[in-house]
Amino acid sequence: MFSSLLRILKFSLQDITRNIWLSVVTITILILAMFSINTLILTQTISTNAVKAIKEKININLYLTSDSSEIDILNLKDKIKAMDRVKDVKYISKQEALDSFRASNENNEEVLQALVELGQNPLSPSLVITPYNADEVADLIEELKVLDSEIIESRDFSDNSLILDKINNITKRINDIGIFIIAIFVITSLLVIYNSIKVAIYTHKKEIEIMRLVGASNVFIYAPYLMSSVVYTLVALIIIIAISFPLLSLIQPYLEVFFVDYNVNVVSYFTNNFLTIFGIQFLGIVAINILASYIAVKKYARI
Repeated sequence: MFSSLLRILKFSLQDITRNIWLSVVTITILILAMFSINTLILTQTISTNAVKAIKEKININLYLTSDSSEIDILNLKDKIKAMDRVKDVKYISKQEALDSFRASNENNEEVLQALVELGQNPLSPSLVITPYNADEVADLIEELKVLDSEIIESRDFSDNSLILDKINNITKRINDIGIFIIAIFVITSLLVIYNSIKVAIYTHKKEIEIMRLVGASNVFIYAPYLMSSVVYTLVALIIIIAISFPLLSLIQPYLEVFFVDYNVNVVSYFTNNFLTIFGIQFLGIVAINILASYIAVKKYARI
């Protein structure tokens, strides 16, 4: 059996080298198909992390009156923290707000000078509310709107859900386009593999006739052509792996700038999920290519 497998592989490699340019085209199409799949996976990973980052930053601000007493503020904080949808409430004093404002404007001399000329702290204390679930922010906002307290001066209910919806819509469109492109490459690879096997069979027409005359089985005749589709896919997979990681390494610094303070590492993601990502691609594309090869062999190898 081992010698038979070696013989099948040998015949398969001979077919590939004899039609080298057709083999190059076939492998190129498979590389483009795999590249599209990996691009879609990368997009999904980035969008998932973007949504996660935004959800972690979602909070609601309640600005309090400047003359609010510490006791009243802490009582209000405890009252809000007791709500089911609230994960945490952070109290920011007037001085903390001023220090944060100065730090964020340390390079703006005009703003800092204006604070000096003002001679007092113009900022108000506030409560920063973090929800348990970003999807329930709208419900939490409704609860806070009816919250009655004399020390609440204003409420900042910025709707972060709009940003999340935009990201989800963009991701959905990219996924739709990606799936469409992948479908085109899959269909193209089917046709290319089909024609590659067809040409290979015509090239070995006389050899197939001799094989049948000496009693060779259909399995022995068909196997080299089916093996060719596996070889095409394996070569394409090796090339796409060799291309993917350098490209991911180039993208990674830009992602680190965008996702500041978040551990978003696409190189690690592809490394940790190497077998899943590339194994499934290999098995899926091999299955498709073997199907195309089998159809071509059944149709044209009946000599």
